[in-house]
Amino acid sequence: MPKTKIAVTLVEKTLSEVDRLVAGHVFPSRSRVIEKALQEKLSRMSHNRLARECAKLDPGFEKALAEERVGEDLREWPEY
Repeated sequence: MPKTKIAVTLVEKTLSEVDRLVAGHVFPSRSRVIEKALQEKLSRMSHNRLARECAKLDPGFEKALAEERVGEDLREWPEY
């Protein structure tokens, strides 16, 4: 996947943590530390959005919908 170079400004404390991870061979470079951190943050934000949307669902309606005709469906399933 193609990559684009950008400039990032960090406070000294954050940069020290990044450098510590690189020096400890946890990541091969500063760029990789920042890239991975950004990917993880964006992923968490996406999951949080999904959780907020799910919270809008009516549990009673969802349960009724899931159980609708479940009795008939169970009779059609083969015995194991």
